[in-house]
Amino acid sequence: MDSSSSKTDIDQSTWPNVIGEARSVADALPDLLVEASHVASSTIAGWHGRRRAGPGESFWQFRPFNMGEPAKRIDWRRSARDDHLYVREREWESAHTVWLWADLSSSMVFRSRLTEVTKRDRSIVLMLALADMLAETGERIGLTGVTRAFSDRRAAERLADSLAHLSKPVALPDTISVKRFADVVLVSDFLDPLEEITSWIARVASTGARGHLVQVLDPIEETFPFDGRVEFTDPEMGLRLTAGRAENWRKDYHNRLEAHREEIRAVARRAGWTYVLHHTDHPASEPLLVLHSALSGALDVMQRGGV
Repeated sequence: MDSSSSKTDIDQSTWPNVIGEARSVADALPDLLVEASHVASSTIAGWHGRRRAGPGESFWQFRPFNMGEPAKRIDWRRSARDDHLYVREREWESAHTVWLWADLSSSMVFRSRLTEVTKRDRSIVLMLALADMLAETGERIGLTGVTRAFSDRRAAERLADSLAHLSKPVALPDTISVKRFADVVLVSDFLDPLEEITSWIARVASTGARGHLVQVLDPIEETFPFDGRVEFTDPEMGLRLTAGRAENWRKDYHNRLEAHREEIRAVARRAGWTYVLHHTDHPASEPLLVLHSALSGALDVMQRGGV
């Protein structure tokens, strides 16, 4: 947007190549990783997730033996301590695969004066914080099309390292690694052409995987508080568009944004997916709580043998 009339803090001369090289992301990752760890810790505090009895290696608890159960389940050593029979239960262990992706395309570097963080940085924080939380419950995590799925308490650090070595920012990731029963989390502004977004959702849904979409917007993209002569710049293509009286565009802009968003919601809803809208002037913990709840619910269904 023209600096003489713009409401934002963006130096538009840097837009065309703002993250043309991977080092732009790499330079920001150490601080974002620390922030993600703090966000994850505050969100997951006191949460005991999916602990339950079932096949596994880790001891969970002793419980009274129930008549009719096979005698081989009795823990005779524990039962010898008193006059009751006890069964030794192990914690249920079944690593689930969750594929994560944060849109790092040029439009995500936008930041207005209404917030302190770019859409790109918030998206990375959300993705790494979620990786941190999932790692605590032993899930298998990966960047679809970039890494294999792995289970590691240092998952966030490993994902950050992979992001630092990406050769090209991609809005919608490769889906070749996605299989049935997996979960896919995509954090993006979803301002790409609608047909590209719906096509990507259809490809993932066709695998039998579940999807979770987090749309991240700068508050100024939602409110469109522009007046007078304003020059808008497309960060993806470098195109410029000048509005003589921007306030006259506000209603049509709001209608088109909502129509675009509603179509994404509708496609997600038909696929049984989660959709979350997040603005960068709000706490990162808000969408994380929704995501964590959605993923926990999906995992519980898996444990019960559902689809």
